[in-house]
Amino acid sequence: MKLLLDFFPVVIFFAVYHYTKDMILATAILIPATIIQIAIVWFKTRKIEKMHVVTLVLIIVMGGATVLLQDKTFIQWKPTVVNWLFAAAFLGSYLIGKKPLIQRMMEGQIELTQPLWHKLNAYWAVFFIIMGGINIAVFTFYSEETWVNFKLFGMLGLTLAFIIAQGVWLTRHIKSDAEEQS
Repeated sequence: MKLLLDFFPVVIFFAVYHYTKDMILATAILIPATIIQIAIVWFKTRKIEKMHVVTLVLIIVMGGATVLLQDKTFIQWKPTVVNWLFAAAFLGSYLIGKKPLIQRMMEGQIELTQPLWHKLNAYWAVFFIIMGGINIAVFTFYSEETWVNFKLFGMLGLTLAFIIAQGVWLTRHIKSDAEEQS
């Protein structure tokens, strides 16, 4: 249910765009859809994740600029800005606090050595940097419709592939950690 709710605004954007072929209108609908998403999350959990807040602010600012200025470039840059902000957070966590961000997020679920936490954190930072760059390449070199499809299917597919690869990597290292401890 959470994953479905997380993708609700993107699916609405995608559907409106494919029905109308109007990115400005799709963006205008994306803004209230994202606000509704956040409201639903708040009413269900009484909390809002930082990722949702960052996304909401960027959708309001960049989506608002897209609608007000009638320029799709702002909304096309939003995924890059979000990804690069996340990369900055992962990289910045090396400077702030004693634990990398990924460790703070996942240490309750898995146990890794400190060097492995640092590697995993770096992998996430690199992933977000690459995703931002791919987004720029897609909206620069391909059609508007290709970018809209990439925004839903390409980014989701690449994220799932990265998570699966991360799971394989973690499984390999968790086994070796468990063997070392015994």
